[in-house]
Amino acid sequence: MGVFSRLSDIVNSNINAMLDQAEDPEKIVRLIIQEMEDTLVDVRSSAARAIADEKEVERKKADFKARSKEWESKAELAIAKGRDDLAKGAIAAKRKAQEMIELYDKERDAIAKSKAKANDDLEKLQAKLKEAKAKQRSLEIRRYAASDSVRINRAVYDGRIDEALARYERYERRIDELEAEAETYVMGRPKSLEDEFKELAAEDDVNAEFEALKKRVAARVTGS
Repeated sequence: MGVFSRLSDIVNSNINAMLDQAEDPEKIVRLIIQEMEDTLVDVRSSAARAIADEKEVERKKADFKARSKEWESKAELAIAKGRDDLAKGAIAAKRKAQEMIELYDKERDAIAKSKAKANDDLEKLQAKLKEAKAKQRSLEIRRYAASDSVRINRAVYDGRIDEALARYERYERRIDELEAEAETYVMGRPKSLEDEFKELAAEDDVNAEFEALKKRVAARVTGS
């Protein structure tokens, strides 16, 4: 079943309102676009026929204009030859040709109006089609974003992840315990000769910095 019944329904449609009322907006917008594209093909076909009709009318009109001039020339020739009867017949034929020219002028005017209407319909229809496609793209983006959000939230609140993190924490705790156990093996052991010298060097550095600090403090007090 079509969404629209007439071209005017498409042109005057409120796509947002239609989608707001739809149970499945994405399905509806696809149907809207399909029907608009089908209608666009029909309108273009009508415009193409109007253009072809216009060319045919112009061709026939040109033919009768040529006939009119030809009959006028024949009427002049008949008058020159003293054949008034033939001249009157040629004039009558010319008048019929002119009547046909007038009919084709009216037909051309009608076709021109039809072309203008088709052009206007095409512009409005293309604008509506563009709007519908933009709405379709917007719905797709929203759906993808919502799907991504669901997937991310599902992962964030998945109990398996919490369980894995807890196992990781227990593993870290076990490593800490192993490291602490390793440290206990060196606790209470006598210092090596190398360690003794390192401590002496560190003690000398501390004493040197202490003496230097005392001198700076004494200098500030004396200066005051």
